[in-house]
Amino acid sequence: MCSISAVNAQTPRTGTPFTVTGEVKDAQQNPLPGANVKIKGSPSGTVADVNGNFSITVPNDQTILVFSYLGMKMREVNVGANTVLDVTLLETDNSLDQVVVIGYGTTTVRDLTGAVGQVNMADLEKAPVKSFDEALAGRVAGLTIGTRDGQPGANTTPIIRGAGTLTQDPSPLYVIDGFPMEDANSNSINPSDIESIEVLKDASATAIYGSRGANGVIMITTKRGKAGDPVINYNGYLGLSDNPKNLELMKAYEFVKYQYELDPEYAQNAYLNKFTKEGSTVEEAIEKYRDEPSIDMQGLIYQAAPMHNHELSIRGGNANTTYSLSGNILDQTGLIINSGFKRYQGRFSLDQKLGKRVKIGTNLNYAVNNTFGAVASETQYKFTYSSLALMYSVWGFRPVAANNELLLDEFFDPDVAGGDYRVNPIISAENELRETNVTTLNANAYAEFIITPALTFRTSGGVNNTMVNRNNFFNSLTANGNYRRVEGVNGSIIHNPINTWSNSNILTFKKTLNGFHNLNVMGGFTLQEQHNGYYGLEAQQVLNENLGLDGLDEAETQINFSNRSKWTMASVLGRVAYNYKSKYYATVSFRYDGSSKFSPDNRWGFFPSADASWRMKEERFLKDVDFVNEAKLRVSHGASGNNRVSDFPYMSQLTVPRFGGYSFNNGIPTRGSVLSSYGNPNLKWETTVQTNIGYDLSLFRNRLSITADVYRKTTSDLLIEANLPYSTGLYNINNRATAFKNIGKLRNQGLEFTLNTINIEKPNFKWSTNFNISFNQNKIMELYEDISSITSQVAFDSDFSSVPSYISPLHQSAGQMYGLVWDGVYQYNDFDLVAGSYILKSHITTNGQQNVQPGDIKYKDLNGDLKIDLFDFTVVGRGVPIHVGGFTNNFSYKGFDLNILFQWSYGNDIVNANRLLFEGNAKRMRALNQYASYEDRWTPENQSNEFFRTGGQRDAYFSSRVIEDGSFLRLKTVALGYNFEESFLKRARLKTLRAYVSAQNLYTWSSYSGSNPDVSTRHSVLTPGFDFASYPLARTIVFGINTSL
Repeated sequence: MCSISAVNAQTPRTGTPFTVTGEVKDAQQNPLPGANVKIKGSPSGTVADVNGNFSITVPNDQTILVFSYLGMKMREVNVGANTVLDVTLLETDNSLDQVVVIGYGTTTVRDLTGAVGQVNMADLEKAPVKSFDEALAGRVAGLTIGTRDGQPGANTTPIIRGAGTLTQDPSPLYVIDGFPMEDANSNSINPSDIESIEVLKDASATAIYGSRGANGVIMITTKRGKAGDPVINYNGYLGLSDNPKNLELMKAYEFVKYQYELDPEYAQNAYLNKFTKEGSTVEEAIEKYRDEPSIDMQGLIYQAAPMHNHELSIRGGNANTTYSLSGNILDQTGLIINSGFKRYQGRFSLDQKLGKRVKIGTNLNYAVNNTFGAVASETQYKFTYSSLALMYSVWGFRPVAANNELLLDEFFDPDVAGGDYRVNPIISAENELRETNVTTLNANAYAEFIITPALTFRTSGGVNNTMVNRNNFFNSLTANGNYRRVEGVNGSIIHNPINTWSNSNILTFKKTLNGFHNLNVMGGFTLQEQHNGYYGLEAQQVLNENLGLDGLDEAETQINFSNRSKWTMASVLGRVAYNYKSKYYATVSFRYDGSSKFSPDNRWGFFPSADASWRMKEERFLKDVDFVNEAKLRVSHGASGNNRVSDFPYMSQLTVPRFGGYSFNNGIPTRGSVLSSYGNPNLKWETTVQTNIGYDLSLFRNRLSITADVYRKTTSDLLIEANLPYSTGLYNINNRATAFKNIGKLRNQGLEFTLNTINIEKPNFKWSTNFNISFNQNKIMELYEDISSITSQVAFDSDFSSVPSYISPLHQSAGQMYGLVWDGVYQYNDFDLVAGSYILKSHITTNGQQNVQPGDIKYKDLNGDLKIDLFDFTVVGRGVPIHVGGFTNNFSYKGFDLNILFQWSYGNDIVNANRLLFEGNAKRMRALNQYASYEDRWTPENQSNEFFRTGGQRDAYFSSRVIEDGSFLRLKTVALGYNFEESFLKRARLKTLRAYVSAQNLYTWSSYSGSNPDVSTRHSVLTPGFDFASYPLARTIVFGINTSL
């Protein structure tokens, strides 16, 4: 609706052009600068100036003008004989006209036929995070955010509707301002620069991206300038982060008591002699340690971490030119000493009209990121000794020094036995040099041509240049560089350039026929190419460590490496969308992709989709039902693809190793080549076929809206890096032979539900709610070469790497925990007392260890052979949740606003591998502290059935004992702000001013005993939810202001 004030200044003749002027205002009679004024059925139009005034020449008195403004109802006005029109636009009372970004175009919520989730950016911007991905959890149904740990600079892993692959990357495709990217490099984007985020979920929405849409698509559109006076905005905050949960460890008394049980001779010499020599008994000497102060290494390694962020932007323009310029500085100190993240970023956009039919524009983003400091949990390929992990040294640090020791000043613990590479974690963290510097330039431009009122051509191109520089140096006072390590003092310099260009050319025909038939036809082609390199130097046994990186050239061992590769893609795409009276909708789309990653015979893939929707609200039986504002049924079916493999997997590749060689005729070995990878010329696209049924319902003047979707997506011809049979006689330089194959089938199916409500809407008080929940079931339908399951090892310690810890069985979900079923502790009644020795009864199962004794760990014998081995392994945990979701509430009272977001995950388990070493000491390491929970271990006086006796586990098996419920409810974001009143703003000459306090990860309810239930330090589809030595997730509280002038 709109109200119109018309002044008939003259009476022009029909067919004679004349000028119409006027003003566009809102219901409070405030001007609407930048309001669009267009002649219906023509590309001609104008934009209101900063005072809401407009002037436009119309062809005749039959002209209809269309007035529109973001958040307002669009209305059409018949000019008639009026030369002055003052138009008042009213706020829309629903979201049907809200613009939604889809593949190669936009639509409205009313006309949307696919399953697309929208992120509420006003809520997301209130989260004090470095990148948008950290704030996505709990905001969109069907979107799961996986986190490895809380390492500064680390990115999350978004998963849309379950992982659609087994061994490859399951993350979605990102499209940033029209530029498709497989890695968003989210650290290079300031979240405040983002205008909208859409999550494309079903085949109808993703098939237009063909080969890379199988895992879903995340569309990101950044802010651009708007017509009107320049608006300068500043947003800045500063605050602190801390570790919300320190783990409880043994204090001095319990530690000494435990050491005496584990190694009496060591404990006697180190801790008890000074008391027993004075006449005290052992028990009395141990008792004296109750009053000894304990060293809190967690308190020393963790710090209250300051964080500050500053954003400055200027945006504005006129009817022909709009611009946006912004900059950001972020400095985030890590929770662990000598760690953190910094970003310096700038963005510029310009849009220019060249006459009435041509529009051009550009968008530039430049960012420099620096991540530095100690890494708490190394990747699985870095080490084979758990004691090299930083948190191993922290949790295992002795809480009390032995006689005449200055434990905190020592780099090596003098009491540590061989094979234990523990060091002083503070000294090591302070001396490590670990830097990752990422420089990113994103530049794209477009030109849009209005050929006819119904036909538009848009061409765009862009480049994404990323340079990753990694500098590492470990001197003799670090865990990785001390003399106990074979590498000695060592370091490396690595350069990883990644350069991508893209071009798209889209022709769009849009026309309404006979007033009822709305047709939108789009077609085009795209090209994309990426070049990447990997160059560097690794040096070991550096002679002069004082030179740092400058001394790598003098090292005894130098390893140089360099490689370069590329891939290219070409695509043809099209879409036809039709609707009748905005009631019945049908869309078909296709994409034909060619990828250099496959052989010429299998290079091209075809990915079609179709959907239909029915707006029931427009039918007679609902049109007059006042409390129903919208009712729409959606159905879609289609295919999308995945080509995320190495660049040339169809070709076998040779490598000339630096070491080793061939010996001919017993001569001196000479260097030669060896196969490093085995090609598969039959490799082809992985294809995901998805069916989706959805329903949208809005009631009671849009105060309650519901969106529900059910889906099934099946991925066939899975791209799996499969082990080759030993019978082939093949192996590569890593002593294993693999090749990519199209084998297997995987299914994900589930339900998504979103509820939005406006609970209270008064002039001074408003309360709205968003609730979303997602259920997903994952099932392996087929596997390769008649195998019934895939077992996976997780490398965190060599002793525990020889047995599988995960299994992905046929006809079950992928990534299930695998191991023995823990059955408590052996008690005295399980044994016969023979000649003073306890002998296990003949009908009682052994635990696979030698000389089983009362108090030892006990497992269930599943196959009944009275012994424990790999044949007793079974599924002991669930890697993926049953459901995830989020619950958001927004309150506003006068000038105050409050945003609260809860996020949850339910039904998933975690392998808490830390408990293998710190709740029972399975490796029986001397002088290694333990969790406080182990104080309740089995003893003859305390015959516990939960914690085995000291030394009571002597195997390297995973079992259900260390599988914990990973379900949690997290108070994810809380933001409280105050918007200053208009009277104050006028005196201060400001347009807006908001002061706020915001918190992230404020509190977590969970039964998980580790520091963070939302963790996966060895994350993959096959190995989810593994926790070892993880960097804690920070709790952050900041104070800030946001103002514009």
